[in-house]
Amino acid sequence: MHKTINTCRRLVAAGLALAALVVPASAHPHMWVTYEMTVDYDNGAVTGVDHVWSFDDSYAAMALEGLDTNNDGKYDQHELEPLLKVNMDGLKEFNYFTVAKLGEEQLAFSAPSGAHLEYVNGVLRLFFHLSLAKPVLADADGLTFAVFDPSYFIDFEPEQTNAVKLASAPAGCFATVLDPDAEKQDEQAKKLGAAMAQQFGAGVVGFGSYKTVAVSCKKS
Repeated sequence: MHKTINTCRRLVAAGLALAALVVPASAHPHMWVTYEMTVDYDNGAVTGVDHVWSFDDSYAAMALEGLDTNNDGKYDQHELEPLLKVNMDGLKEFNYFTVAKLGEEQLAFSAPSGAHLEYVNGVLRLFFHLSLAKPVLADADGLTFAVFDPSYFIDFEPEQTNAVKLASAPAGCFATVLDPDAEKQDEQAKKLGAAMAQQFGAGVVGFGSYKTVAVSCKKS
């Protein structure tokens, strides 16, 4: 939905809801987020993901302005609560910028839980959990997750190290970050991507030019 310029400015001031701007695909990002993702397992099934998003310095400075109500130089949960509410309300409209697929079928998430913000060592981070509406068997073929903004207003990138973790996964499970823009991928990623494309079609191995987390387990 198109927004007026004044509405867009209010959204920028408010927080993540600024992504409601309609931005051409060729536009440059105006906000940068690095993410960590933990894929959660329970009783041999993938149940959801835990997100940790770290915001760029410019956004953090804007978002935190005026929130230190007791002027102690710190931001406790009470002071961060208004920003958290704005962010989570805004993210809802965009499905939390998170897509899960099994093959070419897009999977649904339940409402988020455990959401909170923290500002530590000069970095503003958002934490929240998304449960799959229906768990997926750990050894199911073609399970992928991606975090991205189709408008490219927000640039999401995985952390350089330990970006993806598995929690309580059965033995033999692993995650691979597939980067369609990389000139070279390690052999495991190449083989996994080729196998998934052959079985489920090319659309399964990524979401356009966005990095995709492919989760797989050895068959029992």
